[in-house]
Amino acid sequence: MSAQTSPAGKGLSPGLMCQESYACSGTAEAVFECDECCSLQCLRCEEELHRQERLRNHERIRLKPGHVPYCDLCKGPDGHLPGVRQRAVVRCQTCKINLCLECQKRTHSGGNKRRHPVTVYHVSNVQESLEAEEMDEETKRKKMTEKVVSFLLVDENEEIQVTNEEDFIRKLDCKPDQHLKVVSIFGNTGDGKSHTLNHTFFYGREVFKTSPAQESCTVGVWAAYDPVHKVAVIDTEGLLGATVNLSQRTRLLLKVLAISDLVIYRTHADRLHNDLFKFLGDASEAYLKHFTKELKATTARCGLDVPLSTLGPAVIIFHETVHTQLLGTDHPSEVPEKLIQDRFRKLGRFPEAFSSIHYKGTRTYNPPTDFSGLRRALEQLLENNTTRSPRHPGVIFKALKALSDRFSGEIPDDQMAHSSFFPDEYFTCSSLCLSCGVGCKNSMNHGKEGVPHEARSRCRYSHQYDNRVYTCKACYERGKEVSVVPKTSASTDSPWMGLAKYAWSGYVIECPNCGVVYRSRQYWFGNQDPVDTVVRTEIVHVWPGTDGFLKDNNNAAQRLLDGMNFMAQSVSELSLGPTKAVTSWLTDQIAPAYWRPNSQILSCNKCATSFKDNDTKHHCRACGEGFCDSCSSKSRPVPERGWGPAPVRVCDNCYEARNVQLDVTEAQADDEGGTLIARKVGEAVQNTLGAVVTAIDIPLGLVKDAARPAYWVPDHEILHCHNCRKEFSVKLSKHHCRACGQGFCDECSHDRRAVPSRGWDHPVRVCFNCNKKPGDL
Repeated sequence: MSAQTSPAGKGLSPGLMCQESYACSGTAEAVFECDECCSLQCLRCEEELHRQERLRNHERIRLKPGHVPYCDLCKGPDGHLPGVRQRAVVRCQTCKINLCLECQKRTHSGGNKRRHPVTVYHVSNVQESLEAEEMDEETKRKKMTEKVVSFLLVDENEEIQVTNEEDFIRKLDCKPDQHLKVVSIFGNTGDGKSHTLNHTFFYGREVFKTSPAQESCTVGVWAAYDPVHKVAVIDTEGLLGATVNLSQRTRLLLKVLAISDLVIYRTHADRLHNDLFKFLGDASEAYLKHFTKELKATTARCGLDVPLSTLGPAVIIFHETVHTQLLGTDHPSEVPEKLIQDRFRKLGRFPEAFSSIHYKGTRTYNPPTDFSGLRRALEQLLENNTTRSPRHPGVIFKALKALSDRFSGEIPDDQMAHSSFFPDEYFTCSSLCLSCGVGCKNSMNHGKEGVPHEARSRCRYSHQYDNRVYTCKACYERGKEVSVVPKTSASTDSPWMGLAKYAWSGYVIECPNCGVVYRSRQYWFGNQDPVDTVVRTEIVHVWPGTDGFLKDNNNAAQRLLDGMNFMAQSVSELSLGPTKAVTSWLTDQIAPAYWRPNSQILSCNKCATSFKDNDTKHHCRACGEGFCDSCSSKSRPVPERGWGPAPVRVCDNCYEARNVQLDVTEAQADDEGGTLIARKVGEAVQNTLGAVVTAIDIPLGLVKDAARPAYWVPDHEILHCHNCRKEFSVKLSKHHCRACGQGFCDECSHDRRAVPSRGWDHPVRVCFNCNKKPGDL
């Protein structure tokens, strides 16, 4: 029995009447449609109804000529097609609802509802006008996407290919203050991810490259801006492809997922594979474990007013089949999302990081694929701002940059656990303890923020690394843990007094709170081990790039050498001026008469180079003029001046004129005889003193290696400055930093600072890098 049709619906074209009858009798013409009341309302009913507090915020629209309302069941949460709004064909007068043709067949085709009277809407003319409007709108949207091009955002080595925020915004071709959401796509290689994005967002234009070849056409991460939906669209490299650096590329996918608001997982399999659920489950676990904390830190560090992480992105599983039914077809009582959750539970994966998971399927009997359902589902989710709100493109770039800086670097294959898509090794520090082999539990590159290495388990002692640390027992019993080290002298002793006490009483252990708590030779006999009396021993991890902990800090020998060098340098520097003056005066007194006095020699007689205070002046034995070392380096006998038969220093001019006899009178020769003898005696004395100085330098150099502390790098291994990389030579001396023990030039290690951890309680030489470290060294 067919439904009864009112006279208004028998081929006539009635005006829309009020469906509420709240303030009228139902005979007044409808003026408004309330989407939440699910009815057409006259002017009086609309005013009276929405004067109530609970109905005041309802969304209402004014009716236009030929208006046809939407189906009430299609747009409700209990509808058979959630989110797909169809125009109504009839209105049930008994149920007071508008129904499309499919909903009428489904709900009013049997039972007593078949007898309900209905009013028929004539939708032919309206439908044509709406289709024309949609055609115009579709043309406008296509035109907006004509100039869109994609660009490489991150390459296969995880390196960002845009320099800064401005470059990112320029390549996206959007406004800097535009609020965007990010949509990305994942899936196996060859499943048509790029093709899906091109048809869903860009009306089939090849914005993202596609190819029929076997090799993957998408390498790295590509991005483009959709001006219609105001979203940044990101295309990723496919899973299960034949690629190198597989671990780094898989980690790159999670970085993209972390900055996305909506994720499409594209699969072309006739049945959903376990890889899909494992990928999403492992991605969820890794996101919560590693990325949530880093995104929150980025929000605080960059001063962003938009939170980057409340929940993870929403996920749409886009499933295209050819020969099989879509998920849930054979279980009409259960929604597909419920079946997906059951699959996750059976595999032991829990996608808790994602704000929601949706299923959208399409069965392609004949190509091309229908992407309209996916597009409508995406538009509906993009309008939802309850968990992920739009943000400026600069915020998106900062988030990606922060994640790339934190989680970067090579992943060693020998440490890899392949039971998961995203193992912890992708995101944690790769350093291993040298003593026990345990890995660091902190995130990658944590050293840039000054965070030390940490491990989940305790270490074992290794004699090779001597990985013990001492803590003061008295302070430990008072609730404090204070590290102490054996050293030569106490901090209150002067350097020389400390050396004297060390020679008599041995090394000391000093606590900053308790003072000196131990001396190794305090008594003539019966001295106990410090571990048994005043200190506790703790075994700690030894990380690459760090030194041992209880290495010999007894630097008495090096202190003695430093003291001798300081005294020698001080005497040399203080006596340099008087010595030069006395030497110059003495040289003039014993010089032959034909020599020009030193006080009159201001520059070289040949090259005219001015002499400085430290420069040495040389007299030519033939002409007696003053020259620099390079202009008087030749030697030959000068018998006419009394210098012979042994060769003596002459200038270049006199050396070349060796066959020219000098015009020397007999009186001059007799005059020069006495002064010449005095000059020779003076030169012999100077040579003897120089030999004595050299004899002192030699044993100091021999004992230097024997006196150096254990943590110093040996001199023969230091070829260049550890900071500026200058090569050491005779003119460039090498110096050890008392903190790190590396070799530096004087310019890179001229700072002075106490190093208590190495036993240097008074200011000593430290390098530029160690001096920048905060706190005690």
